[in-house]
Amino acid sequence: MNDHAKSRRQVLRAAAALGGAAAATPALGGLARAATGSGTAAGHAARTRSGIPPDAISPGRVISPDTVANRIAARVRAPRIPRRRFPVTRYGAVADGVTDNTAAIAAAIAASARVGGGVVVIPAGTWATGPIHLRSRTELHLEDGAVLLFSTDPAAYLPTVYSRWQGIELMNYSPLIYAFGQSDIAITGRGTLDGQASTANWWAWKAQGDADFTVFEATVNAGLPVARRDGTLYHFRPAFIEPYRCERVLIEGVTVRNSPFWHMHPALCRDVTVRGVTVSSNGPNTDGCDPECCDGVVIEGVSFNCGDDCIAIKSGRNTDGRRVNIPSQNIVIQDCSFANGHGGVTVGSEMTGGVRNVYARDLTMTSTGLQSGHRLKTNSVRGGFIENTNVWRASVTAIGGPLLLIDYNYGEGNAGSFPPVVDGITLNDWNVTSATQGWNIAGYTTDLVGTVTLRDVTIASATALANVAVNITSLVLKDVVIDGVPQTAGS
Repeated sequence: MNDHAKSRRQVLRAAAALGGAAAATPALGGLARAATGSGTAAGHAARTRSGIPPDAISPGRVISPDTVANRIAARVRAPRIPRRRFPVTRYGAVADGVTDNTAAIAAAIAASARVGGGVVVIPAGTWATGPIHLRSRTELHLEDGAVLLFSTDPAAYLPTVYSRWQGIELMNYSPLIYAFGQSDIAITGRGTLDGQASTANWWAWKAQGDADFTVFEATVNAGLPVARRDGTLYHFRPAFIEPYRCERVLIEGVTVRNSPFWHMHPALCRDVTVRGVTVSSNGPNTDGCDPECCDGVVIEGVSFNCGDDCIAIKSGRNTDGRRVNIPSQNIVIQDCSFANGHGGVTVGSEMTGGVRNVYARDLTMTSTGLQSGHRLKTNSVRGGFIENTNVWRASVTAIGGPLLLIDYNYGEGNAGSFPPVVDGITLNDWNVTSATQGWNIAGYTTDLVGTVTLRDVTIASATALANVAVNITSLVLKDVVIDGVPQTAGS
């Protein structure tokens, strides 16, 4: 372990004496007003059981993880958008599923912006479009029965925009819905956003894009500036919804399906709320919601059925991640359901800038197609840190893998000189009918995983695979039972 990793580990050990959430406390000062509609905090507080263990300790008082999560959620501000309405039909949009309505929708957004903002309305019907670029104080609202069909022609998403691909900044095809440097933006309603991606178009780029990535990253590592990184040379598919460097973002109520790449990717944003959204896709790399380098995120009441990670919290990748060097932090995930996916609540693997203070509660996992519950993936090329993640009150019908997966050998494996730090990982109050494995934790012999705690975890049936915990400083098991057998750290 190098000196940097040792010193950071020492700091984390000292902080652990105060409890995992103590690190979140400074970020909770000066609470902003509660986000509109985030009244579920009271409901969560009412459901809090006295048996939930302390998450943070300060002189004379104990703070539960629910309390910390409520405080984080309360300070995530909602967008403030005037209620003036701008129906796209006023600007020439036609709901025949064929006519290109890109210009009409852009005209409605521009008209809203000219008068200080408003609600751009997509009425019931099927509307074909290319990329949509949101502006400050604008809400894109899909009425019940509205379907936006996005073009699958890559040329429709030019010129390129400032974006990210797998944690590296570049100029790339525009995301299907995009905003850069805007504030107070929203996507709402009961309609459907359909990227129309399939193996006949965007998804067919998967293999070539993976092969191209090595060539692309070499140019980044050699110092190529962002303005000259042209993603269109490398088969890099765009994300569906990507607010970039935005503040006060709301995505609520819509169904999002068939994305070319990640479905929702807020990057370098503050105050993000994703509520009541349905995500459905089985394509490659179709993550559900991937906040990256964000501060203050609430993901609640979302249903995930994905071709990759359901939620993946990120913070940049490798050399470029160290250049940007901004963490993701203060993230609350609540009342979400997870069907298929590589991981339910995932961190990484693009986590070079670090991830801290993650609170996920009241979750439902229902499918053997979900390969892990809480998944942490990193390596010594990424570096960075993952600290203070908490996942509790999980009701699990089935998981086709471990409840907890900590993998230091993801991707490039132990091929770099930036040993990651993973510490303060807690699972509590998991009621599981069936899982393939309880936990699979593997650090490096020269860089141990820190403290991992499982408390009040019950798996009703036998697991197919033995639990693994190697190269870890401390595995704490309290009231953990698998198939009726109490578990100890050596079991």
